[in-house]
Amino acid sequence: MKFEGIDIRDLVVGNTVNGIYILRSAELKLASNKKNYLDLLFSDKTGTVRAKMWDAREQDYSDLKLNKLYYVNAKVDSWQDSPQLTVNVIKLADDEDQKYIDNYVQSAPIKSGDMLQEVYFYTDRIANPEIRSLVRTILKQKEDELLYYPAAKSFHHSIKGGLLYHILRMLRTADALCKVYEGINSDLLFAGVIIHDLAKIGELKSNELGIAEYSGKGQLLGHIIMGVEQLDQAGRSVGASEEVMMLLKHMVVSHHNEADFGSPKKPMFLEAELLHHLDMIDARVYDFQNAVENIEAGQFSEPVFSLDRRKVYKVNLKN
Repeated sequence: MKFEGIDIRDLVVGNTVNGIYILRSAELKLASNKKNYLDLLFSDKTGTVRAKMWDAREQDYSDLKLNKLYYVNAKVDSWQDSPQLTVNVIKLADDEDQKYIDNYVQSAPIKSGDMLQEVYFYTDRIANPEIRSLVRTILKQKEDELLYYPAAKSFHHSIKGGLLYHILRMLRTADALCKVYEGINSDLLFAGVIIHDLAKIGELKSNELGIAEYSGKGQLLGHIIMGVEQLDQAGRSVGASEEVMMLLKHMVVSHHNEADFGSPKKPMFLEAELLHHLDMIDARVYDFQNAVENIEAGQFSEPVFSLDRRKVYKVNLKN
């Protein structure tokens, strides 16, 4: 790597910086003075930052290539209590530095291969042969994409390998719940955790950097309806019973709990209820921890959209 710049998490308002970042989005807009400007979003492994380049030409915009590394010289300003770059110079990084783009991508903290192996471990613990066969069939279809797919375009687990990381943490928590409470059907709970979001592979279109956009089908149908479709196909291929199909479909359909979030039904048996709460717990843990990762103890984060724009406090306690 020839060029090393300042990380996004280390930006200080008032400084002029040289950085190397991935260009995630770009729009050509018209300012109040009737001049064009570029509205940009950059990212690296430590976070994202919005940027403006004033008095831009249409050629400046048309020359940009998304999801590539750029050298950026900019002043760090502040907008709505968040750092924002005012770009002086932006230049596509050369081919040698582009080879290292993976180093600038936010990724799950566990190797994808290790996570996938552990998910298969939980799959093999499903005693019911119909459920186990059904889950393995769907999992096998998605195996390659799971190694890099995020769980979302933005918000929780929107990182390389984020979908697999989300599933694995939920499985570990589900396993702990089964040790605390008697009467939980672990076959159903493990199966629901593994399959509930797998249709995000299809709802989203992701490159191997884990940078995703919604597909046309994803926008029109969403991963809940797409997940039921996939269950139908897999169920027919393994000859799953009507009862197994009904239970697993209900878990997929109800895991968001609210119609406003895409679920036409609320959970109507225990394992479906637990799946919803496991999903929420893991999303909230991720969002809270992510919000305070790059701030000092005793400080508040910027408002977090996915947490109702709450500012999150980083606890300042010594062990």
